[in-house]
Amino acid sequence: MKNENSLAGLSSTEAASRLKHDGPNLLPGSQPKTLFSIVLSVLREPMFLMLLVAGTIYLALGDRAEALFLLVFVFMVIGMTLVQEHKTQRALESLRDLSAPRALVIRDEREIRIPGCEVVVGDLLVLHEGDRIAADALLLQGRLSVDESLLTGEAVPVTKIPNPQITAMQTPGSDSLPSLFASTVITKGVGFAVIKSIATDTAVGHISQSLATTQEVQSGLQRSSRTLIRTVSMIAVGLAMGLVLVNWIFNERSFMESLLSGIALAMATLPEEIPVILTVFLALGAWRITKIKVLTRRISAVEALGAITVLAVDKTGTLTQNRMQVAELSVENRRFIATQEDELPEIFHSLVEFGMLATPADPFDPMEKAIQSFGHARLKDTEHLHDASTPSFSYELSSDILAMTQIFSDINPSLHLLATKGAPEAVADLCHLSETRRYEIGLQVEAMAARGLRVLGVARGEYQTDKNNPVWPESQHDFDFTFLGLIGFMDPPRSEVPAAIAECRSAGIRVLMLTGDHPATAIAIAKQVGLTEYTDIITGDEIAQLDNDVLLTRLRSVHICARIQPEQKLRLVQLLQQSGNVVAMTGDGVNDAPALKAADVGIAMGERGTDVARESADIVLLDDSFASIAAAIRQGRNIYDNITKATRFIFAVHLPIIALTLVPALLHWPVMLQPVHIVLLQLLIDPACAIVFEAEPADANSMKRPPRNLTASPFTLSNIGFALLQGAGIALILLIGYSQLQHMGWSLDDIQIGVFTALVLALFLLVLANTHFTPSASLRTRTANPWMFSMFGTVTLMLLAVLFIPFLRNILGFASVTFSSIIISGILLFSSALWLLLLRFAGGRWLHL
Repeated sequence: MKNENSLAGLSSTEAASRLKHDGPNLLPGSQPKTLFSIVLSVLREPMFLMLLVAGTIYLALGDRAEALFLLVFVFMVIGMTLVQEHKTQRALESLRDLSAPRALVIRDEREIRIPGCEVVVGDLLVLHEGDRIAADALLLQGRLSVDESLLTGEAVPVTKIPNPQITAMQTPGSDSLPSLFASTVITKGVGFAVIKSIATDTAVGHISQSLATTQEVQSGLQRSSRTLIRTVSMIAVGLAMGLVLVNWIFNERSFMESLLSGIALAMATLPEEIPVILTVFLALGAWRITKIKVLTRRISAVEALGAITVLAVDKTGTLTQNRMQVAELSVENRRFIATQEDELPEIFHSLVEFGMLATPADPFDPMEKAIQSFGHARLKDTEHLHDASTPSFSYELSSDILAMTQIFSDINPSLHLLATKGAPEAVADLCHLSETRRYEIGLQVEAMAARGLRVLGVARGEYQTDKNNPVWPESQHDFDFTFLGLIGFMDPPRSEVPAAIAECRSAGIRVLMLTGDHPATAIAIAKQVGLTEYTDIITGDEIAQLDNDVLLTRLRSVHICARIQPEQKLRLVQLLQQSGNVVAMTGDGVNDAPALKAADVGIAMGERGTDVARESADIVLLDDSFASIAAAIRQGRNIYDNITKATRFIFAVHLPIIALTLVPALLHWPVMLQPVHIVLLQLLIDPACAIVFEAEPADANSMKRPPRNLTASPFTLSNIGFALLQGAGIALILLIGYSQLQHMGWSLDDIQIGVFTALVLALFLLVLANTHFTPSASLRTRTANPWMFSMFGTVTLMLLAVLFIPFLRNILGFASVTFSSIIISGILLFSSALWLLLLRFAGGRWLHL
């Protein structure tokens, strides 16, 4: 068997075998709802309890057929709830699977990224800064700093170094040992580690912390709906009790019949669909968003997407392709254009050589990858390649010095070679150049940046010290460097970005570029993607010197922040929020995590982002593309719109049912709606809410209107008031028809069939009236919603069944259908359609939908 501690990793076959034998790398967590728990939740619902009471009363009155009908409906409700719960659960589980940490491993001697649950004992992990370790492991190569506070409570990172003598896992918090623990975070360094234990055998598994699961909290809409539902429920109970007393005392009906009418009214009044639409729409909406390469880690973020006013984005990889290539070299006054020349002239060899020496051999950064790739291609078969050399010491990039230095002691036997690269102004400063020379380099950098290039400076140096016991200065400034030249990188813009930025602009969303690049490079890319034509820009140095009030004023007029430090993003986000903006911000590094958490919508990069950034964010871009953000905002607006439409439909459709239940009892008319009738209507209302409105496509103008207020709600007085106006008009038409036709001597049987038929078909009219709501639209039947015609067919078939199948017709208390009843239903339905059309023309500007 292959040595597990080799750097070749496992084979795919061996990994699959171990996965099958040991099981997935999962910690104990929340399990999906069982069938029994779902059924039990249905049995606890007020609507179900009322159905049981109504069924019992029907049995007491000797109406076995009605009782059987209600019992069948109970099973239908349970069945529909199971299907609905399964869809929601599947969507949430898909989101959980996608949002779970991933691991970079070596299998079949190549790097692949796999879900963290698929790593096995013996897998070779490739670890970088910001990664969350997938399982307990031993470090084989590299040097790491690890935050183990999750296990130890100690905030200070501990150092991890390889030790071939140690083959067993040590305790968490141990310093200078090779033990790495699942769920802890790499804060610095790169390394290789072999997995020793997974799942419940890990340290975190032993203390039974279920870190691998995501517990969904209730969204703002779900919380705000509670008060409304509680209020309406209290009204329903009050009305029902009042109706029972009126029928029993004043109408001289039996208590059982009076109780039955009260139950019917309560069933007609309760808006039990609202919790359903909020849960289903948000969960399935988040699942739909994954289809456009955007993972929603927190369901509440779906609500905030439609309210975003400022979108602060990284340039690299989001606006551009993140495919860095060396495009240009500059040494003194000579330029080398990579796309125009094949042979690299000798004068550029040292520049490329020391650029490679200043770069890790197996880099993670795209520019460093580009340097190594370019150097190996252009310096092949020359003495300028030093793949066998390893640095004996290095100075990392810092906020004080935007440059890094690697020191090599094995290239020249008599001295230490220094290789430095970084921001051109930082490297020039390390070289202690004259003001004239620094000005000349600055002009070269400006010229390269104006061509859309990202520019790094490269320098070399020599240092004399004891090779056996070297003493290194505290700062890179203590060395003497020679400036070698400039390397220009091209990262072309994504082709889809200009259209996406234009779409955001038309949607009232301001796009702000945040980048660590040179200002000229940022401006060049901004112009290419259509972000701005202006050259006004603010830099990280300026941001550090400005107070909050002045900085906020500057932010109102600029679209680009260049040479910005990650920690400055948090300040920018907070200032923008204080000025009343709803801020979405992208980030990919460990230092971006505070800003991602502070933003109203934190957006992490899925391809190049760290685990820490992804776990701090609300949504993750699986393809890192700006166009995906715009698409997610469009989807977020559509989800909120559909919730608003469904809410309007619910209140509109309940009012006629309430009126036809309550008014006849108060005015001593014959009873119009019994529980069996309301049950039938409920069979149509629930699917309309959960399926038809959820699948409603985005309005063509959804990205041509300004963002909604973050505190906006579908339960506003204007939305519910308009819904009640829709329902009140239909209720009034049906009640007037019911009354006047009796006075005109029409048959009561024909009237009841005609009114009920008109009510059922008016339900479908309300669906049409509350979908694409614009002032110029009619109650159109042409729609892109795939479920609309299915619903119409279902309504028609159900209506035909209850009117023409004797058994069902008798249960509902209807006589045979006559031509007169058809005429009645036609007149009432036509009048209802006219009323809804009138409201559509008059109310479109009111609702602004």
